[in-house]
Amino acid sequence: MTAETRLREQICLLAKSMFDRGLTGGSTGNISARTPDGGLLVSPTGTSFGRLDPARLSRFDDSGTLVDGDPPTKEMPLHQAFYDTRSTAGAVVHLHSCHSVALSMMPDVDVDNFLPPLTPYAIMKLGKVKLLPFFLPGDAGMGEAVRGLAGKRSAVMLANHGPVVAGKDVEAACNAIEELEDTARLAMMTRGMSPRSLSDSEVANLVKTFNVEWDQ
Repeated sequence: MTAETRLREQICLLAKSMFDRGLTGGSTGNISARTPDGGLLVSPTGTSFGRLDPARLSRFDDSGTLVDGDPPTKEMPLHQAFYDTRSTAGAVVHLHSCHSVALSMMPDVDVDNFLPPLTPYAIMKLGKVKLLPFFLPGDAGMGEAVRGLAGKRSAVMLANHGPVVAGKDVEAACNAIEELEDTARLAMMTRGMSPRSLSDSEVANLVKTFNVEWDQ
């Protein structure tokens, strides 16, 4: 089995796992990953995370030309913006996960640091998450908004839409976006209850200990 074949199967396995657990439904969400030769594998447009076919993933070469597979997701500008601005990006995942979308609708969320510091893990895996404004699905402006961050964030939240996370590889990206959704769920579950958040000093210690991209 070649490295690309393993990657194709891993993309589909992880996508189905997220679909089966309700992290994105219907034909929502999209996922991409760098191939060993510098190209991209991307989930096709209109497909379900629960039924991706490894052989039909959109395949781009290292110059960005579609060379095989079905037509890609309409959110390609969003994915490409992360690859172009973050040299460490090996995969990008976008979900329509309910709790993070619900949190994005709340009037008092911090646009620059979307997730409250409720547990250490979102801080460690994501750093600060930027809340971006609402865009029409497929709007290339989403990609431009990501480019405007100049590679300083590994994750953004599209208001009223869903989270997008870049990781070093597809497993890391999926783990991180699940952490984002879990933290948003905790935030919504404890909303109005005055939960004890991590203190500024506890956050600072996490950032230092785990070398988190934070003060950007």
